[in-house]
Amino acid sequence: MRRAAIVIVLAAGLTAAIEAQQSAGDVTQWRGANRDGIVTGFKAPSTWPEQLTQRWKVEVGLGYATPIVIGDRVYVFSRQNDDEVMSALDAASGKVLWRTAHPAPFEMNSASAPHLKGPKSTPVYSNGRLFAIGMTGVVTAYDAATGKQLWQKPGSQPVPMYTSHSFSPIIEGNTVIFHVGGHMEGALTAFDMNTGEVRWRWGGDGPGYGSPIVVDLGGVRQLVTITQGKIIGVNPSTGVLLWERPYASTNFTNSITPVRYGDTLIFWGSGNNAPMTALRVARQNNQWAVEPAWENADLPGRFSNAVLDGDVLFGLTGRNSGQYYAVDVKSGKTLWTSEGRQASNVALARAGDILFSLENDGEFVILRTSRTGFEPITRYRVAAEETFSTWAQPAISGNRIFIKDLTSIALWTIG
Repeated sequence: MRRAAIVIVLAAGLTAAIEAQQSAGDVTQWRGANRDGIVTGFKAPSTWPEQLTQRWKVEVGLGYATPIVIGDRVYVFSRQNDDEVMSALDAASGKVLWRTAHPAPFEMNSASAPHLKGPKSTPVYSNGRLFAIGMTGVVTAYDAATGKQLWQKPGSQPVPMYTSHSFSPIIEGNTVIFHVGGHMEGALTAFDMNTGEVRWRWGGDGPGYGSPIVVDLGGVRQLVTITQGKIIGVNPSTGVLLWERPYASTNFTNSITPVRYGDTLIFWGSGNNAPMTALRVARQNNQWAVEPAWENADLPGRFSNAVLDGDVLFGLTGRNSGQYYAVDVKSGKTLWTSEGRQASNVALARAGDILFSLENDGEFVILRTSRTGFEPITRYRVAAEETFSTWAQPAISGNRIFIKDLTSIALWTIG
């Protein structure tokens, strides 16, 4: 009994130590603290070096999940053979502190085979715990200090058509919310963080491939996400549907995290002809009114998420083999586009007027952006020059840049 008590105290002490290490620049979830790609705590150098410095590189397995950075630890969710693996590494040295694996065999859809079988969903961190969903829909909670599996829920069949579960979970109160299920059927589900007990389900559509945000619209807090065939607003405490609007893109591959600007939601589909769309969401006489604000048919976004700076949205369109763009989000007007052939997909983050763009072929591009144009500052080679080399969102914590490529994670610094 005494030994058990000592173990419990030690585990609690490790968790408390990790909590104490947290800082404002931590990367706790998909696209950062507010799920908007904004980086805090980064200080741009007066002169950018010719090369970034690689501090370490470690093989961790396949996957597109963003690394989670908490103080002096970095967590990676990946695939090794038929196992899905959560790993904790020392952020300074890359030393593996623990690894926890569970079997997750499955057959991948041939249409998405080039993306390989690694996880596409980014875990979320909260109160000393990590929560993740794997390719087969298995939901797992981990102790971030020790790697102990706290609870796990089996996957639900059928899995989604193409890249399986890509929805990155979000925390709301004492629940963690996932969209589980498969093609044309599934349930947006809130699990109790402590026990894994289901608190609510909304079963109105199958999961898309994008991830949600939680925002206040019309004075009401709501989770907004794009499912396979809809964009919806749901009460994140109860699962009650507030509003919905049909939205389907090519092959049901809605892959975008909506962008919120005031009472407007901005999003786009994955097809080359899917326009950028803005919806205005308002509550009138206890009824929800969801109406088009504008459309921009010139800028189909495909799979690349965008970042907002004031009233300007910066991103990459699929047109002309990839063009960077700026859009006035009040009017939907295109402010500028770059030359074509930039990249087929990018993962974007912003710190002030600096736009970080991790292009899919292993180049990390530094841009300075404004309403009137963009200035390419420099380009860094951070991974092998391959089509699917770098699809994971970079994790930028202070001036530490963690890059996940096809099979490894590396820490890069400026100097």
